[in-house]
Amino acid sequence: MLEAHWHYPTAITVGEHCSDQLAQYCKDADIHKPLMVTDPVLADSKMVRNALAQCRLADLEIQIFHGVQGNPTGQNVEAGIHHYLKGKHDGIIAFGGGSSIDAAKAIALAANQSLPLWEFEDKGDNWQKADANVIAPVIAIPTTAGTGSEVGRASVITDESQQVKKIIFHPKMIPVHVLLDPSLSTTLPQPLTAATGMDALSHNLEAFCSPSYHPMAEAISLEAMRMIMHYLPVAYLDGSNIQARTQMLVASTMGATAFQRGLGAMHALAHSLGAVYNQHHGLLNAVLMPYVLAANRPRINEKMARLGRYLALSEPDFDGVMAWVLSLRKELAIPHTLAEIGIDDQQAQRIGEMAASDAAAPGNPISFDAAQYADIFCRAVSGKLTD
Repeated sequence: MLEAHWHYPTAITVGEHCSDQLAQYCKDADIHKPLMVTDPVLADSKMVRNALAQCRLADLEIQIFHGVQGNPTGQNVEAGIHHYLKGKHDGIIAFGGGSSIDAAKAIALAANQSLPLWEFEDKGDNWQKADANVIAPVIAIPTTAGTGSEVGRASVITDESQQVKKIIFHPKMIPVHVLLDPSLSTTLPQPLTAATGMDALSHNLEAFCSPSYHPMAEAISLEAMRMIMHYLPVAYLDGSNIQARTQMLVASTMGATAFQRGLGAMHALAHSLGAVYNQHHGLLNAVLMPYVLAANRPRINEKMARLGRYLALSEPDFDGVMAWVLSLRKELAIPHTLAEIGIDDQQAQRIGEMAASDAAAPGNPISFDAAQYADIFCRAVSGKLTD
């Protein structure tokens, strides 16, 4: 069993069954009336029931809110805030995948503020509008290895009125403690293991390709991609493999650490498509990945050669990396086109405009305009990788 304790920028505990100490971690964080935020499926799971029972045995006045959907919305957050205030809670346990953790962090930020959620969108110095002293502490327990939201200072929330995903940001949104317990992810179905694992790869790959200067993040992303290369197929084929599940949880966390360097066109498009079509974020990134790589090729050839050498590919160059990505997607049964998941190109112009203005777009190696984003989108619909 791998076990570790990290204390920057938050406390992270890694190890099988480390979540069994949840009640004590709550008390250490001075949380005595936690609200657990999760999704409807997990709410009825044995792992959640065990966590609730453990907390109640330790005299914690815990309640649960499970109104979080796959792409969390402002309405989900508002409903969570209502539960938080009604129960007079003093902290939050974020339990589940990236959607639950994103919603939980947004609830923690906005519950006690005098301003509404959208006032804290990541634009300019909006975060300074928040009273940092009333942001609730969060303990995060991810059950998927993908988003890395457990170590993020932001949440991606869909504004239903505008049908657009917005990034809500504040430095104190980052959880005070993260529990990476691989035993909680062993029952994750194969399709979700694949989609979330590819999401982790997309974070690291885009961080590595970003033109921003951050050599530490670049190094983290390289090692995380090596870990994903070796352990994602294992976790997919044998969900009960604790070593593989542990390494994927860590690689996911590394990805969210690395992407402070920037994301790019994969996420600019995935955010836009997720807002319009309500598809799984990780699956969208997985499908889009080779099309964005192909579009970025003129600026990333040297980086792909370095990545190929680090991964010990037989062809350590752009073509070798592309072949690996395509092979990995096939091994994980990831669809090759957006058409296969029910997305056509009828809204190409709109998607292109949304992607060009997305918060992730500035981190791309090439500054694509709306027409270029629309072209990448259409290629991902049709399956046309090259001319």
